[in-house]
Amino acid sequence: MDLNTVVDIAASTIRVSTPLLFAALAGLYSERSGIFDISLEGKMLIAAFASAALAATSGSAVLGLLAGILAAVVFSLIHGLASITYRGNQIVSGVAINFVAAGLTMILGQAWFSQGGRTPTLFGASRFAPIHLPFADAVRDVPVLGPIYSGVISGQSILVYLAFLTVPFTWWVLFRTRFGLRLRAVGENPAAVDTAGISVTWLRYRAVIICGVLTGFAGTYLSVAQAAGFTRDMTAGRGYIALAALIFANWKPVPVMFACLLFGFLDAASFRMQSVELPLIGPIPGQAIQALPYVLTVILLAGFVGRATPPKAGGVPYVKER
Repeated sequence: MDLNTVVDIAASTIRVSTPLLFAALAGLYSERSGIFDISLEGKMLIAAFASAALAATSGSAVLGLLAGILAAVVFSLIHGLASITYRGNQIVSGVAINFVAAGLTMILGQAWFSQGGRTPTLFGASRFAPIHLPFADAVRDVPVLGPIYSGVISGQSILVYLAFLTVPFTWWVLFRTRFGLRLRAVGENPAAVDTAGISVTWLRYRAVIICGVLTGFAGTYLSVAQAAGFTRDMTAGRGYIALAALIFANWKPVPVMFACLLFGFLDAASFRMQSVELPLIGPIPGQAIQALPYVLTVILLAGFVGRATPPKAGGVPYVKER
């Protein structure tokens, strides 16, 4: 495998990992507060549709991003209303949101654009274009470091850089701020937080709103940066993979990033491995290669790798003692 192939796979890994990273960090905020959220898939999907729809009609990727964030936040608030205010089953609420998002995007897409649930193709300012960093072309021929800088670090969308900057920011928020301390505490012992005079309900609502914002970025990236428009069910299980990465990383920001990069690498490498032949077996079926990220998701969720320790109060509605 030559350097150019390694660079191509690395660049593809980063691009594929970006929506997973946004979604996994979104789930991190929500689940650290005690609200389990399997509706990451649905919020990503509705954000992808809303952002592509407004970007197509307005010609602005930024407006599309705002629409995607707004749509995801609305769905997050619905999940919060069911889980926090009405103390409903968080898993049932998340599943319902996923189904509603899948159906709503298809119906609205067909009603608004009459393209089988798709949005019009995005061009120019309606997409987030790659950003070419300074001196990327000048250092391209420098051995090793040149191709890495020009082919991997440079040429990514602004949302890619934002996703990876969100990792240290999330670590700082969770472990170095008062809000982060309270957020982690409410996911472990909400009664103690309530006794200290802090609103458990408001803390958890803020967590699900942050979750909505980040899933809005994830969905927008899929349809307005990585692709050139929305297609039916374009999230393709990425929300569940992000959830698996979150569990695998034991609800910690930096391990979440590496877990997402692992899934992204498997997805990126699958395209390269479709022409691989094994001795005595022959060519590997392309479907088997493409299924690798999902197989790994099942393995991780089944608990075969490491031991995850979720927040103690996760999934349990808080009832204030009188």
